[in-house]
Amino acid sequence: MSEYQLTAVGHIQSPYKQKFAIPRQPRLVPEAKAKLVFCSDFNREEFVRGLDEFSHIWLLFRFHETADKGYSAMVRPPRLGGNERKGVFATRATFRPNAIGMSAVKLEGIEYKNGQLSLLLSGIDLLDGTPILDIKPYLPYSDAMTDATAGFADTRPETDMSVEFSEEALAFIEKQTEQPELKAFISNVLKQDPRPAYKKQRDSEQSYGMTLYDFNIRWHVQDNHNTVTSIEKC
Repeated sequence: MSEYQLTAVGHIQSPYKQKFAIPRQPRLVPEAKAKLVFCSDFNREEFVRGLDEFSHIWLLFRFHETADKGYSAMVRPPRLGGNERKGVFATRATFRPNAIGMSAVKLEGIEYKNGQLSLLLSGIDLLDGTPILDIKPYLPYSDAMTDATAGFADTRPETDMSVEFSEEALAFIEKQTEQPELKAFISNVLKQDPRPAYKKQRDSEQSYGMTLYDFNIRWHVQDNHNTVTSIEKC
């Protein structure tokens, strides 16, 4: 087998500080804003000249949190409830031979501030600190194949999860000014039902926590209903 050395061109600054609660595909939570910060060797505007003419881009990245855990020939896709095995190349699972992933995300703008080049993105599904290996423009005429089929993942994942906020959580959201879309962001993350598949089958009330941006969020789940109980600054 041949070996190749790859160099990160940048890293993601993401609201997702842990793997738990990250949407399983890009653009499912459009309020998820992120920044791609270029590494020093690529921190020049020449590298992205003309990119602002495109509305979306492809990001090729490394699953840096799981890369050292190796790969599996067979995996259990969450879309199938974690109960059925598929070949890793028939899924988008993280445990891949080269730990490489891809996401098509919206390009909100290009920023060059205080000598640092960055891309402003939305609809992101990447963990904070994810190394970006390459960037390519999204081409609708070529990349959007309207007659494509997608096997066991043929439709957008939908849940019947509802979300409400306690008075304490709502008061925090109204008081903070850093993230104007914080309520919608939290709601859409929870509507994706980020719980592990085996916990979704339990009937008892369950409590969870996650970190989005620099906020600690606590909520509990009863049947198909989420209640955000508290939000605190990290």
